[in-house]
Formats: sequence, C-alpha cells, structure tokens
Amino acid sequence: MDILRHSTEGFTSMMRRSRTITESRVHSGGFENAFQESTTCESQGAGLEAACWCAKICDDYRGLDTVVLDLRHITKEFDYFVITTGNSRRQMHAIAEEVDRMQSEHGERRIGIEGYDRSHWIVQDYGDVVLHVFTQATRELYDLENLWADAVPVDWRAVMADVHVA
Repeated sequence: MDILRHSTEGFTSMMRRSRTITESRVHSGGFENAFQESTTCESQGAGLEAACWCAKICDDYRGLDTVVLDLRHITKEFDYFVITTGNSRRQMHAIAEEVDRMQSEHGERRIGIEGYDRSHWIVQDYGDVVLHVFTQATRELYDLENLWADAVPVDWRAVMADVHVA
C-alpha cells in the first residue's frame, strides 16, 4: 500500500492544490467570472461529449460504477473527470487503451498517463477530460467523488442518448 500511496501522492496533492486555489477564487468573488468564461467556451460541448464517450467505453468494457463529474465551476485545470472501477489488471488496461484509441481517432492527444504499470489507479489526462480507472480498494481509498464533492454529476447516459448512441 505504501507504493500505491507514493505513486499517486503527487497527483492527489496537485488536485488538492488546485481545489484550494479555486476555493480562494470563489471566496474572493472571482467565481462568477470564471464560470461564465468556461460556459461560453466553444469547446465546452466537445469536452462534455468526449467525457461521455469515455464513460460509454468504460461501461461497454464492463467498468463498474462509471461516473462523469463536471468540474468546470471548481477548477480551470480540467473540465471533466470520468471515474470507473475495473475488476482486474487486464480489464483496467483494456478500458484505458480503448479510451486512448477513441480519443486519438478524434484528434485528442493524451497529455499524460500515470499508474499503467502498477494498475491500481490508471490516470489518463486529455486536457479537458481526465480518465481515472481504479481497483475497488484504491477507489475507496482516494474517494475522488468525495474529494470533489462540489462537482456536478453528469447523466452521461442521457447525453449519449441525445447523440443517438446509447
């Protein structure tokens, strides 16, 4: 477990710093301006659609408890988290690889990847969308849904139904 904590400590620390910066912006009155900027961005729809496609792939590959969180009003670092749980290393890799293939086909370059070799928590960063593929124990340990409790859950199935895919 120490190896897992060490390998993800930097990412968790970065998320907490980002959240602290965002909270200070909200308390200083900068929240509305930041939110208005993000909602008028032309790539907003593309980011939501990409996140929902990622969630659909997670679901298609039998990821468990797949959620999409809208973080636009919390941080400018990324717009959406896609979080899912895999039952095995092979399944986690299959999910991560298929999401990467789909993103590449749509011109989205992966900015970073962490945890692929250890397979407790695979993180793939595409800029607007960050994919988290966890084991059950690691998901419970880091509890991103609680850490980012102010995020707005997205009904990704409804979004995908609107694009006639579900």
